[in-house]
Amino acid sequence: MPIIDFRLRPPARGFLGTKIYANAANRDRYTRRLGFDPAPSVQAQSMDMLVAEMQAAGVTRGVVVGRTTATLGSVPNEDVAAIVADHPGLFVGVGSADTTDRHRAVAMIEECRRLGLAMVNLEPGVMDPPLRADDRRLYPIYAHCEDTAMPLVIMAGGGAGPDITYTAPECLDRMLADFPKLTVICSHGGWPWVQEMVSVAFRRPNLFLCPDMYLIDLPGMDDYLRAANSFLAEQLLFGTAYPFCPLEPYVERFMRLPLKAEARERILWRNADALLGLGLAAA
Repeated sequence: MPIIDFRLRPPARGFLGTKIYANAANRDRYTRRLGFDPAPSVQAQSMDMLVAEMQAAGVTRGVVVGRTTATLGSVPNEDVAAIVADHPGLFVGVGSADTTDRHRAVAMIEECRRLGLAMVNLEPGVMDPPLRADDRRLYPIYAHCEDTAMPLVIMAGGGAGPDITYTAPECLDRMLADFPKLTVICSHGGWPWVQEMVSVAFRRPNLFLCPDMYLIDLPGMDDYLRAANSFLAEQLLFGTAYPFCPLEPYVERFMRLPLKAEARERILWRNADALLGLGLAAA
C-alpha cells in the first residue's frame, strides 16, 4: 500500500535555516515529548539517510511543505522545486506566500504555479503582524487561490500563533463559508480544538484535516479516530510533521490505530492522491 506523507520538511537547502533545523534542542524536545527519538537523518541533516528512512517506512511520496514566516524562518519556492527535481517521483512540492502583502502573495502564488508546485502554504499566525484565518486582509489572497483553483495549506493548529486563539476553529469556519470552492488543507488538524475542528470539517466539505504530529497518543486522538471511522474518512490526511516525528516509528504507531481498513487506506494515500492528482489509484 502506498503512503503519502502530507507534511515533510527535508534536511536540505532553505529548510536548514528554519527554526526546526537551526534550533535543534527545541525540535528534539518536541520529538521526545511525543514519545519518539529523533531520526538519524535529522541529526545528521542527511538527505540520503532521509530517503533510506522513507523506504524503510514505506513512505512512497513526501509532500514538501515550504514556508514564509516571520518567526519560524522561510524557504524560497525555488528551493522546494529544486528538492522535488533532485528526487524525481519521491517528493511533491508545496510552495508558500507572504500573507502580509497581498500583491506579493499573489506574485508568489503565481511563482508556485510556474515552478510546478502543487499547492501554496500560508501561515498567517506566525507573520508580523500575526493574523487569524478569517482576517479580512487575507481575503484577496484566498480569492485569488479560489479563482485560479490553487489549493491552500494553512497552519491552523499547534503553535500557529502568539496565543491559542490563532488556532480557533471558528476563524477557519468563517473563512471556509466565504470561500466554498477553495480547497483547504489544515496542517496540525486544528489541534487542540479537535471536536470543534472535526465539526467544521463535517460542515465544510472543502476542508481536509492533517493532524500529523498531534494525532497519536495525545488528547483528542479518539475524536479524530471516531470521525475517521464514520463521516470524515474522505477528509483526513496522513502526515508525520518530519523532522518532528521519525518516519518508521510513526508509521508503526499509525498502523496500530483502531481504524477501519477503508478509512486507513483513504487516510494513508487515497485522499492525498486525489488532491494532488498523482494518479496512483489508476496505476
